[in-house]
Amino acid sequence: MNLFSKTVLGAAGALALSFGAAHAIEGESPIKDRRIGYVTTQLHWSVYQTADGKAECPRGTSPNGPREIFKALYPNLGPVEKTQLARESLKMYPQDAPPAFEYYEPLGNTSLGLNLDGKVGPKDFTSPLGEKGIDNAFYRVIGCNSQFRGPEGQLQLFGNKQIPGFGFVRTLLEITDVDSLQNDPDVNVTIYRGRDPMLLDATGEKVAPGGTQRIDMKYGQKIIQHFKGKIVDGVLMTEAKDGTWPWQIFPTVPMLLKFHDMRFQMKLTPQAADGLIAGYADNEQLYKWLISWSTHHLSYGQLEAPEFYWQIRKQADAYPDKDGNMTAISSAITLNMAQVFIEHPAPGVASLTPVEPGKARTAEAQR
Repeated sequence: MNLFSKTVLGAAGALALSFGAAHAIEGESPIKDRRIGYVTTQLHWSVYQTADGKAECPRGTSPNGPREIFKALYPNLGPVEKTQLARESLKMYPQDAPPAFEYYEPLGNTSLGLNLDGKVGPKDFTSPLGEKGIDNAFYRVIGCNSQFRGPEGQLQLFGNKQIPGFGFVRTLLEITDVDSLQNDPDVNVTIYRGRDPMLLDATGEKVAPGGTQRIDMKYGQKIIQHFKGKIVDGVLMTEAKDGTWPWQIFPTVPMLLKFHDMRFQMKLTPQAADGLIAGYADNEQLYKWLISWSTHHLSYGQLEAPEFYWQIRKQADAYPDKDGNMTAISSAITLNMAQVFIEHPAPGVASLTPVEPGKARTAEAQR
């Protein structure tokens, strides 16, 4: 980014913050016509971590990544088709060979997440705040893999880099029929995709509240979903239903995660919404999401895709198929959002192509 671009971004961010401050002084609410909107700023799989990681991962994080496994299998190398191509093929078809290396699982019974089935079972976790019955079997897959642990986790880092800069993950939540952000027994929640670049703060790195997003009614149709919900003590809780959530972790590879019994639990303020998306992630779609990353990138955190696949199958805990094999795994995503004003298309107005960051709008597109 050149100096001019940084200056413009900084000035725009400062103007946005001063505008937001003016609104705060005036006491103007972001709830308009009983509606409030939020845009995604960060996503990461919910991983419980202690300060040094010793409690949950006493042996450290997994040492068995693509490079380490390749060296162990082929110490003398060999023909490309029988070594490198064989491993890449197994990445695409992991069911062709059973797991062959030790997989590090986290210890203890503490995890982030939600009680998805309303029960307290022997394999359930307890939340850091003491809530029992937490369903998050996916934590047993990722808890001791450095790709997923903060702040160094490469998949978390690069996955979040896609959010401000790529339209596919410009995901919105709009809460309607809102009478209060503190307590409201009946609200509606809709997922949309936004059409506009995000409003950044003065650093140019973080998303500032108060921006505007038009809805992508053309390419974003497939992610529009509706949930019933309620707000209790400032926390939005929605019904559970099958749904999808866009999460692109690699440029040019758009991906949708599929969940059974997907639901939201979000702490709401006039500036932000922070909390969890939880549900039973579809095993096969979850694996496709992972391997949208190249083997090279998975090597950063010692994450071997075929071993990961078999660990998902081992820990999967819901939705058995006709043979009794579980096809979904309980999981939770930590979701952070900033408040935005969502503009709906006027009745009778045709859908428009989304505007990507860095591309100038024509006079027609700005109408």
